[in-house]
Amino acid sequence: MRLGMLLRYHGHDLALTEVLEAERLGYSSVWSGEAYGTDAVTPTAWILARTTRIKAGVGIMQMQARTPACTAMTALTLQALSNNRFLLGIGASGPQVVEGWHGVPFGKPMARTREYIEILRKILKREAPLQHDGELYQIPYTGPGATGLGKPLKSILHGDPDMPIYAASITPTGLKVAGEVADGVLPIFMSPEKAGLVTKPLNEGIARGRAGRSLADFDIAPFVRINMGPDLQACRDALKPELALYIGGMGARSKNFYNDFAKQMGYEAAAVKIQDAFLGGRRAEAIAAVPDTLVDETSLVGSPERIKDRLQAWKEAGSRHEVGSMLLSGVTVDSLRVVAEAVL
Repeated sequence: MRLGMLLRYHGHDLALTEVLEAERLGYSSVWSGEAYGTDAVTPTAWILARTTRIKAGVGIMQMQARTPACTAMTALTLQALSNNRFLLGIGASGPQVVEGWHGVPFGKPMARTREYIEILRKILKREAPLQHDGELYQIPYTGPGATGLGKPLKSILHGDPDMPIYAASITPTGLKVAGEVADGVLPIFMSPEKAGLVTKPLNEGIARGRAGRSLADFDIAPFVRINMGPDLQACRDALKPELALYIGGMGARSKNFYNDFAKQMGYEAAAVKIQDAFLGGRRAEAIAAVPDTLVDETSLVGSPERIKDRLQAWKEAGSRHEVGSMLLSGVTVDSLRVVAEAVL
């Protein structure tokens, strides 16, 4: 099982000290995300420029914010500038961000993921000038407003044609699509004891995808929150606001993927309570409704000894190919060292 870390969402604080320590310790990767503030690409480029060995990835670039060709150009450029240390992650985000921030239709996320990755692979492989005639993307474009002057083109830049592509998903359908067309998946939270919620649909998708692949060829890279300290309850409580935000507020009442996943994990009553309180403006109540057991299952909390003990379950999942990369969120230099000592 490889180790990675996540950058913070704040552009003014990229945790460079922690990144450099992770590189020194032998961590495999560092990832940058985006919501509706800091973009994912700029911090990733900054980190690649300040490091020499560790890989840096976008986890994730929102598809609706960029054309597939724009994403491919960015990936090829960062790959070339970093000696092939760039990792590409894409995702559909959610209707709140896509329609409320980018101002474009959320549409059909699974169809978009399929077409987007298909176009990315065509660009990366450069086997022919780019052409695509799909439901969502037509290249060259010949629809309303077209000049008729568009022509199929090949990327000027040559890159790694087999660049791995990660997709972000935790829904059963999304995981099936990721297994079918991607090389890795980035679940925003996960329990090693309930890894089947991720691996079962992934395996169904892998079976429908390119021949000869298995779960061993696929990188499951969950986000794992970490908070180390002597007071176990304080460490748990420090992580609950973020979990309450996702389970309660990242989506509408009728469409919240994170709420659905918490229910699948067995926390149906808590998920309903968290969402009711969060959407009702009672954030403190929503945070208090996050079960300690949910934090314990999906995160690493407490003393160094407790964290090392909990890592055994994650390592066992790794030995079964249920976790390929553990991506730590909220790291400190000390917690990076504790996890590295236990895993690497």
